[in-house]
Amino acid sequence: MGAEMRIKRAGAAPAEGARRQRLVSARLALVFVCTFGASSSFYLLLSVVPLYAASVGAGGLGAGLATGALMLSTVATELVTPRLVARFGYRLVLAAGLVLLGAPALALPRSTGMAAILLVCVVRGIGFAIAVVVVGALAASLVPPERRGEGLGVAGIVVGVPGMVALPLGVWLVGWVGYPPVFLTGALAALVVLLAVRGAPGRQPAPEESLGVLAGLRTPALLRPAVLFSTTAMAAGVVVTFLPIAASSASKGLVPVALLVQTAASTLTRWWAGRHGDRHGAARLLAPAMVVAAAGMLVLVLVANPVAVVLGMVVFGTGFGVAQNVTLTMMFGRVGPGGYGTVSALWNLAFDAGVGAGAVGFGLLIAPLGYPASFALTAGVLLVALALGRRARGGAAPEAPAR
Repeated sequence: MGAEMRIKRAGAAPAEGARRQRLVSARLALVFVCTFGASSSFYLLLSVVPLYAASVGAGGLGAGLATGALMLSTVATELVTPRLVARFGYRLVLAAGLVLLGAPALALPRSTGMAAILLVCVVRGIGFAIAVVVVGALAASLVPPERRGEGLGVAGIVVGVPGMVALPLGVWLVGWVGYPPVFLTGALAALVVLLAVRGAPGRQPAPEESLGVLAGLRTPALLRPAVLFSTTAMAAGVVVTFLPIAASSASKGLVPVALLVQTAASTLTRWWAGRHGDRHGAARLLAPAMVVAAAGMLVLVLVANPVAVVLGMVVFGTGFGVAQNVTLTMMFGRVGPGGYGTVSALWNLAFDAGVGAGAVGFGLLIAPLGYPASFALTAGVLLVALALGRRARGGAAPEAPAR
């Protein structure tokens, strides 16, 4: 294991007097273009495809299967993407991911059967997984090490803006122009940015310096922050899946506002956490972030009160955004360049698996407990996970310093 990666001291602030390098280079800007295109394509169709499945006669079950197929293929592909990069290089793999994400959407207008729709979802999930893992690794490798947290925060904004805009925009456009133009737009969003792929690095570091996904899962320095982040992602899955149902009767128009402020808060604090962490250390922000996220979930006990719902979403979004940046920065800081692809894969896997587990687990609690108690229990899970993570770290051997 020692030959495959270098475990570094996480969260250390940069040395005093270190010259600040330019944050966004021309190559990183091109990577951000690819990130924005892939995220826009993904979020624009995320809710539209399930709606389309229901409209062609598949009903609610078909809508759920469409999203499930998309996320299942995404998680599975995230596990193998670092190996693909090691063999074929960043540029070729990223280009393939964008094609697989965008091109299948062109077939949706002619896909009136559920089998064809599911096939499109599976292929698009593969493409999205490849894109997010590769651009995450490239972002980490192209930002100055002493400004990595801030750079990852900017990358979070590039991802977060499509989430705020494209997700509701896709559903709104369907009502005005119908499905085919929206499918075409989703396809073009991913395919047009292929022009920027030429600016990406071609290869990753030598294979002997690389770190495999399974090795990463066996490395406590990577697994602990990934598990803690997955717990906060679980709470996010609860929010996006069940808040629209739980709060629908509280006030007309409340749910879109609540989800918007949650996304906006997490996007902004993700950048702030990176900037603050570069100066003062990232690791020290993780525990407060999880406590704040838990507090936001606890406020949702008052889900019948519109003011409480919006306040809870602001608080939860703040903690979730900080946790996103901090865990990713910590994980990148604990490996050499050969492990960047694996860290990106593990972090995205933690996010997707957490969202899915939160939605499924919370769904099982609603009938016996009801929404308020289930929200409170979710807050408790965050605090328990934090306590267990701190206990495990305290009982573990100290991490090796950077070499």
